[in-house]
Amino acid sequence: MSSVRAHDAVRELVGLLATGASGERLAQVAVTARAAGLNADELAAVDQAAEYALQVRQTLVAHRRREAELTALFDTASDLARLRDTDAVLRSIVRRTRTLLRVNVSYLTLNDEQTGRTYMRVTDGSASALFQQVTLGMGEGLGGLVAQTARPYATRDYFADPRFRHTTPIDSSVHDEGITAILGVPLAVGGKVIGVLFAADRSARDFSPDEVALASSLADHAAIAIDNARLLDETRLALDNLNTANGTISAHNEAMRRAEDAHDKLTDLILRGGDLPEIAAAVAEVLHGDIAVFDATGVELAHVGDSQASVTDEAVTAARTSGRAVPTEDGWVCAVQAGQELLGSLLLTGRPDLADADRRLFERAGVVTALLLMLRRSVAQAEDEVRGELLTDLLAAPDRNPAALVARGHRLGVDLGEAYAVLVITADQVSRRRLLSAANRFAVLIGVHADQVALLARTDDPSALAARVAESLTSTVDSPVTVGAAGPACGVEGLVAAHTEAMRCVRSMLALGRTGEGGTMSDLGFVGLLLGDADLEGYVHSTLGPVLEYDDRRGTELLRTIEAYFTAGANLTRAKENLHVHVNTVVQRLERIGSLLGADWQTPERALEIQLALRLFQLTSSQRAAQGHTPEADPQ
Repeated sequence: MSSVRAHDAVRELVGLLATGASGERLAQVAVTARAAGLNADELAAVDQAAEYALQVRQTLVAHRRREAELTALFDTASDLARLRDTDAVLRSIVRRTRTLLRVNVSYLTLNDEQTGRTYMRVTDGSASALFQQVTLGMGEGLGGLVAQTARPYATRDYFADPRFRHTTPIDSSVHDEGITAILGVPLAVGGKVIGVLFAADRSARDFSPDEVALASSLADHAAIAIDNARLLDETRLALDNLNTANGTISAHNEAMRRAEDAHDKLTDLILRGGDLPEIAAAVAEVLHGDIAVFDATGVELAHVGDSQASVTDEAVTAARTSGRAVPTEDGWVCAVQAGQELLGSLLLTGRPDLADADRRLFERAGVVTALLLMLRRSVAQAEDEVRGELLTDLLAAPDRNPAALVARGHRLGVDLGEAYAVLVITADQVSRRRLLSAANRFAVLIGVHADQVALLARTDDPSALAARVAESLTSTVDSPVTVGAAGPACGVEGLVAAHTEAMRCVRSMLALGRTGEGGTMSDLGFVGLLLGDADLEGYVHSTLGPVLEYDDRRGTELLRTIEAYFTAGANLTRAKENLHVHVNTVVQRLERIGSLLGADWQTPERALEIQLALRLFQLTSSQRAAQGHTPEADPQ
């Protein structure tokens, strides 16, 4: 088969990618090419192209899945903002649960305390009438375990799981529906479990922590909808039975209206791309107080008002345990969480007394803040992944398509033509994911290459930055972190060369026992050169470069003077005899050398490095001469 036919196979792969063809169809191109009788080189090219095409398709599928999850989350928030019918809201949430988690069946059960039973309220994807009508006693089945512990539970194989109490009615209905794997998350109002939201599959599967967190967030919204319905029913009952309490009912309705308006306003802010400061400002306006938003570690993310109060771990723990906003000496604290995962907290000050309606409004603000933080985290994870892929491709295959790498950098707001320092980070017994997360704040680009974390950073002093990063990460991950740096360098080729030097620096530092430190090859001197992959020319230039350049420009013999000076044991008289010049000439040359190399050039450590560089220069010059290459200017 000719090369043209091989190119046709590659073009077919690109066309299939453009049309969204399946992985099987992409793989078939290589099979067809092999059957057509390509030679070995052409077949290898087609096989490699097919492999790349499959990798691109996998990446596109993953990105589409993330986009679908984000879209579903926004749709859920939009439904909650628009819908007022409780059943419609619950149906929407159950449907979104099935979409987000990509399961066969999703459903929601509610507890009836008067009868001591739990009944099915809403299902989506169910085909069994028996399953749709099942009722069960309190504490039975997986849902009973979720209700008792107020925590999410998942089972890969329902019938083989001994952690909860199996009963014939439940097992029969589950068997009739054909369900195998089940995830259940609690619906809680004021710390009390009122029901369970389920996601189930007809085949065995594991539910990831992110899926559990998403389901828990949806369950929180379902609990809000049910709580709203309960409050509305109480209001209607009060209107029917207490005609004399019109003033109280009006106030209650006003509080409900304020709560709904505030919830709609907050949700609308999220839909329009609002950030934490806008959310905090909206809550502060509604509650007439100062608002501060903190992350899970207590770092302030947004602040509205003049109060300088902060949250305590004890207050956040109390709010998280009770599921309600709790009073403190400074104000009110509400935990921001998705299921059992703590995302942060809200602090309301300037309101020593908080009516129940306002307290619920404050708690709803916590739910909306949790949704925003989860959305931000999902977007950030997607962006970090794309940026990490760029750095990995830059270091792994810089020659494949440099122009494409530069273009991808521009799309991410990174100009690879600018000068960056390249840092390589390594630590034993610390996961790459944890190092990536901890080092991200120092990076313009960050990723993993050759099983080590690499990053690009803007700095004019790579040595100082490497030392600072090593110290900071060692403290953060509580384990020694070693950082090698090089640069600044620009362009694809320059950045790859800097990365290679940074890798050599890390290896040399580890060999020298300097674990937990950061620096560059110049910090290690000739010892780093000996321990790393020797870059002889680079070492000579970094040590003697100013003298070599001076001799080359002016036709002087400073390099020969250095050699004669050290050969004479730093004796001026013997040095001037070797050079056949006056002693004053030697002194003047040494002063010029000091101005070029630094006043400390004769200290024992520097003198040793300079003499080593002189010897390396002589050796490399001899090698070039033996190969027929004469240096343009040889000061010796």
